[in-house]
Amino acid sequence: MKRVGKPVFFIVFAVILLLTYTSVFGVYSENGDLTVTHIKGINDIRWGIDINGGVEAVFAPADGIDATEEQMQSVKAIIDLRLVNQNVTDYELYPDYTNDRITVRFPWKSDEENYDPGEAIKELASTAQLVFREGTEQTGTELLTGKEVKSASAKYMQANGSQKAQYIIDLEFTDEGKKKFADATKNNIGKQISIWMDDTMISAPKVNEAITDGNAMISSNDNPFTAESATELANKINAGALPFSLKVESYGTISPSLGTYALQAMGIAAVAALCFIFLFMCIVYRLPGFVAFIALLGQLSLSIMAVSGYFTVFPSFTMTIPGIAGMILSIGMGVDANIITAERIKDELWTGKTLDGCIQNGTKGSLSAIIDGNITIIIVAVILILVFGPANIFSALFGVSTTGLIYAFGYTLLVGVISNFIMGVWASRTMLRSVSGLKFLRNKRLYGGKKKS
Repeated sequence: MKRVGKPVFFIVFAVILLLTYTSVFGVYSENGDLTVTHIKGINDIRWGIDINGGVEAVFAPADGIDATEEQMQSVKAIIDLRLVNQNVTDYELYPDYTNDRITVRFPWKSDEENYDPGEAIKELASTAQLVFREGTEQTGTELLTGKEVKSASAKYMQANGSQKAQYIIDLEFTDEGKKKFADATKNNIGKQISIWMDDTMISAPKVNEAITDGNAMISSNDNPFTAESATELANKINAGALPFSLKVESYGTISPSLGTYALQAMGIAAVAALCFIFLFMCIVYRLPGFVAFIALLGQLSLSIMAVSGYFTVFPSFTMTIPGIAGMILSIGMGVDANIITAERIKDELWTGKTLDGCIQNGTKGSLSAIIDGNITIIIVAVILILVFGPANIFSALFGVSTTGLIYAFGYTLLVGVISNFIMGVWASRTMLRSVSGLKFLRNKRLYGGKKKS
């Protein structure tokens, strides 16, 4: 067996403990009366409506404007984009094209303490900012804004000399936008002009020639548009150029469906379950069980980091009950992976082989079974994310609320299984090979073997 340095166990152990502490409690500092967040912890997670409650608001066009169905779709697209940008997946969005109303339900932010629904919906109700910039960086020169876009529509036609018809985005600019866009394209032939919605780049087409007639076409040869993606992009562009602002018709709060103390009860249950797993693994599998539990803490910390937005530059993921279920299932997969390895090592030890040989054969023999089991889970999780993700592909069949909840389950399940490969497979085996090099821990009984004669 290829030996691993004896200090490696203590280094990996220390790193896992550090990750566990910081992912659970976060890292904060005080700046006068303000609390500065350096690393986000559990308290920074945005909990779903089912756990923490949220806001329900009804939006309508301001100034009594009679909106068209296309304009209402644009409003829906921009609210969708803003919620997804905040990693809010547990939301419900219902457009009423007949009465020009859009109802949206979303959970509270993690740092909201006063639970003011009026404050919570300000960001969604504000007018979208659509900007055209030079290059693909947000710092690029602003060329024109959504105010200069008269309309955007998806069409199916031949584009840029292509022999095959394809979906494109047809843009029409206002008189002012026509001049600005002509100057922009003249100065950027062969370069990209990016289109930004708020702080998100939604497209970056390349300029093939100067466009002076106020009509432009966005096509994509490398990754062609589909009917759905072309329509979605056109709606987003139109959303930034809406001729009206939104007003809040009504709003209110939503109580958590599980009750106020459900989250606290789940926390207590989680701690109790971890204590039980620790005792079980140490009693039944001894030293490999102890190492496996350390790796399990590492897996749990990585999963928490993925939903808390561990680093402040990333937003928190919306954590729902199905999301917690996905995390628990992935932890079960992690425990199972280490049990398979520990059992294989124990079987090898009872054949009388050397400790190093037993660890090598046991870890090698269990790897294929662990990979097979985890890969199938990954495939299922990816399918759930793609089908029931923020785009709500199946919302027409299952409802907006259902698709968001299933996405949360798939996301945490996928993150947990990937974390299992990092911690439950690589880190645990590395620590076990390292700790087996310590002279006082080379007794086979510590690994499940017979009593030394």
